[in-house]
Amino acid sequence: MEALACESGVYYEFNKNNAYTKKVASGTTIKIETYDCYKNQIQSEEISMDAINWHEINPATGPIYVEGALPGDILKVQIEKIEIGSQGVMMVGPGLGVMGHRIEKRVAKILPIREEKIIFNGIQIPLNKMIGVIGVAPAGEGVSCETPGAHGGNMDNKMITEGATLYFPIFTEGALFSLGDLHAAMGDGEVGVSGIEVPGAATVTIEVIKGPTIQHPMLENAEVFTQIASAQTLDEATKIAIEEMIDRIVEKSTLSLEEVTMLMSAVGQIEICQIVDPLMTVRFVVPKWLLEELGIELI
Repeated sequence: MEALACESGVYYEFNKNNAYTKKVASGTTIKIETYDCYKNQIQSEEISMDAINWHEINPATGPIYVEGALPGDILKVQIEKIEIGSQGVMMVGPGLGVMGHRIEKRVAKILPIREEKIIFNGIQIPLNKMIGVIGVAPAGEGVSCETPGAHGGNMDNKMITEGATLYFPIFTEGALFSLGDLHAAMGDGEVGVSGIEVPGAATVTIEVIKGPTIQHPMLENAEVFTQIASAQTLDEATKIAIEEMIDRIVEKSTLSLEEVTMLMSAVGQIEICQIVDPLMTVRFVVPKWLLEELGIELI
């Protein structure tokens, strides 16, 4: 199995001009190590906030050049395994997240992880290991690793976990895939701007799909297929996700636009991924039993 250590290359912007740190064939399984979103700078609750380099936030490990990947293709990324460190960190502060207008100082909290539980003031929180930042290089200007978009990026979608498969539109030769910002747990919304941030490693299988195209990332697991979208507002992101899913089902099935819209109103679910990044991210979730009933595959 291939491997990529975080020391091999990290960056803070998804950009088609980034020099790749590794080249792999389509179908490769690779273990990618990551720093936490603070680049492992916070090891104590007593750390001075002035001691942190705030330019080194949300580092992504990579990028990885995938042979045969061309603009218009799809990059399929199967998440095989997520491994995390023995402690996580959270932080809140003025201007951060939903409550930032009422919080007066930055506060960090170190959280031990023991026996598949995160310890928070004696409260045992179940693990929900997931990847916050994951994606490919965008078509135009570079995009900060703090920002989500059509390329993926900082989607902070708790469904990006073991057993999930992501699909990304490819905008540049080689795709230039990377990931980072692992969480031991994170709630939908990530309302305080920080999940339980951890260093670790994600093992993924990367494959180029020729033929079909998509505009924004999609995700599937054993139960559902989802359309992910990011925009300036939740309203705008929601409309993009719903419309792209409906259009895709209309294209793949024999149903009319009106009929698919009815079905989506009956069984589709719009869910929030995060509301604290420069763009808001949602997912529109469709149960796989419906796709089986229709006899279609979305990719």
